[in-house]
Amino acid sequence: MVEMPEDDVPRGVNKMVVGAGIALLAVAIIGVFLVFRFIESERVRELQQWQIRMGIVADSRTAAVKEWVELQFSTMRELADNASLQLYMTELSLLGDAASSDDSGETGYLRNLLVATAERTGFSQPPDRSEVAANIERAGLAGIALTDRTGKVLVATPTMPPIAGRLKEFVENVPPGERGLLDMFLAPNDQPAMAFLMPVYGVQSNRRASEVIGMVVGVRLIGPDLFSRLAQPGETEKTGDSYLVRRNGPNVDFLSPLRDGTPPLRRSLALDTPNLAPAYVLQNAGGFGIRTAHDNQEVLVTGRPVAATPWVLVRQVTRAEALAPAESRQTTMLIVFLLVIVITSVVIVAVWRHGTSVRATAAAERFRIAAERFQNLGKFLRVVSDSQPAEVVAVTDKGVYTFANKTAADAVKLAPEDMIGKTMAQVLGPARAKIFEDLNKGIIARTEEIIAAGKRIQHIHTFRNEDGTGNLVRSTHFPLRGDRDHPPAVLMILDDITDLMTERERRERIFQELIEMLVNIVGQRDPYSADHATRVSQVAGTIAREMALNENEVRSIEIAGQLMNLGKTFVPQELLTREGPLTSDELQVVREAMLRGADLLNDVEFDGPVPDIIRQAQENVDGTGRPEQLKGEDILVGARVLAVANAFVAMVRPRSYRKEGMTFEQAADALGSQAGKMFDRKAVFALLNALENREGKQQWRRFDLPDAAQ
Repeated sequence: MVEMPEDDVPRGVNKMVVGAGIALLAVAIIGVFLVFRFIESERVRELQQWQIRMGIVADSRTAAVKEWVELQFSTMRELADNASLQLYMTELSLLGDAASSDDSGETGYLRNLLVATAERTGFSQPPDRSEVAANIERAGLAGIALTDRTGKVLVATPTMPPIAGRLKEFVENVPPGERGLLDMFLAPNDQPAMAFLMPVYGVQSNRRASEVIGMVVGVRLIGPDLFSRLAQPGETEKTGDSYLVRRNGPNVDFLSPLRDGTPPLRRSLALDTPNLAPAYVLQNAGGFGIRTAHDNQEVLVTGRPVAATPWVLVRQVTRAEALAPAESRQTTMLIVFLLVIVITSVVIVAVWRHGTSVRATAAAERFRIAAERFQNLGKFLRVVSDSQPAEVVAVTDKGVYTFANKTAADAVKLAPEDMIGKTMAQVLGPARAKIFEDLNKGIIARTEEIIAAGKRIQHIHTFRNEDGTGNLVRSTHFPLRGDRDHPPAVLMILDDITDLMTERERRERIFQELIEMLVNIVGQRDPYSADHATRVSQVAGTIAREMALNENEVRSIEIAGQLMNLGKTFVPQELLTREGPLTSDELQVVREAMLRGADLLNDVEFDGPVPDIIRQAQENVDGTGRPEQLKGEDILVGARVLAVANAFVAMVRPRSYRKEGMTFEQAADALGSQAGKMFDRKAVFALLNALENREGKQQWRRFDLPDAAQ
């Protein structure tokens, strides 16, 4: 037998090593690719969420700016449609050159009308507090003028700037019969200004371009009344900003004040500035992207064009604020995933080398170290879970415990390791265990759906103890996917919220008792309206629910209804009980009482704006109410609901000076006639629907009886 030299012995081990190395490398590359792909999908999803959020804000602020522009045109239209103004302008136009020197009653009337309108609508020039008393005529900055169809001024307010230069070119270039807008420019006092134009037609004309007899031209200074509309109510982003821009040849002009303190119309940048955010919005109105702002910060930006103007509203938030949390989270996920891949690869290599390499001892030591690290990590996770005040357990669909923290074990007087392998029925008892097992089976069946949606399932349970007492337990369930070694399971977090709910109910009960005590105090002073506030609260709550307001808003409105008459404690009792109508001064005292009652509640902590609801309940939606003449949506929805409920109850109930109130039908007709004027249409229609279709008439059938008959 011939022995081969040692160097000539074939070695197939190298090929196995190369094959195993290639397979391991391929797995690692695929794993890294999948991790990066997942991270990128998370980034795209985060950007989509910001696009939706910023788009909503941009739409809201664009609508507010558009509303402001239409308000200015509305002022011009109001003058242009004034029949007296049309008649007097026709007469002045017939005078020709003599009209400018005419001091007739027509000229005086028109001038007074323009001055009054300018003062009321913001087309007047604010006083210059820096000027000294001198016989020097101040240059006009803002005002309203009436011109003939050629642009010659017939009548103007004293501070109206002359129609010359830019303003003259604007007036001459507006097509006959059309309204016009002169875009924002700097007035002589360096404040931004705009001009608005509306054609005036002859009386009883067909409003054709050939029938235009003149124009109403208004120039106003632009300030917070416009720029404040760019601020988003309830803004949560610290770097969120909304501003107006326009294209100016090769440049982009910034029309509104900027966060860095730059005044309006004081900054202009080239449109071709690389990656400039406002330039991108001007070229892609409605688009969304990541660009560079004027202050060189990287921002998420979107925009919306403002109808009837050359403006575009830009909405931006810095990338640092918007994406930093997500990018940090994604970086952490990437590191963790890569570490998992690396650790897995190391373990595989260590195991392979342990079984095939002559250096088994060294490989075993490395494996021991890795195992020790995993064991330490497990100990760390155990310490974290044991420090939680809530019970944390993991159970299979069969109800078998696979994990329990110390809190859960202490609750059943067992050691955590003793719970592993036991069923919930053995630990908690059959009745309580069945509740959780039924829930967990349904959750495990929907594992993929729940995980994909990022949901967590919560339930509140009431359990009775052997001593007759009960406790509330909130259970939170997270499905866990199964693997080769572990079946599908559910991670459960159990919190005993009995004390929390008991304390909340006690506080709400005490709060309600205080409210009822205050209502009773008012009722003792005003026996004719002893139950008025309670009735108003009931009706207001019904209206609010018909309008689909949330429960917090409904509760705030009901509390405001109960406390609306608190201020009557300051009204002399003889006024409250007098037979017959009150004088206007006495009515003013009673109305002021509601405001005083709201002031009393300013320092009370409510879940909603109860004092403001009471304070605004006397406002009218057309702006003629009190105390601040708020209008439409500027009035809190709770105040609009309370106003309708208060009026309805007052109409149908007897009073000290009126033995019988209106019928429900009469009250409904009266409220309907004032819908859109005194009262909010939605609130009125909600009340009518409750009366007709929600058994309101049956529920409130005794409202038309005196309080003594209740």
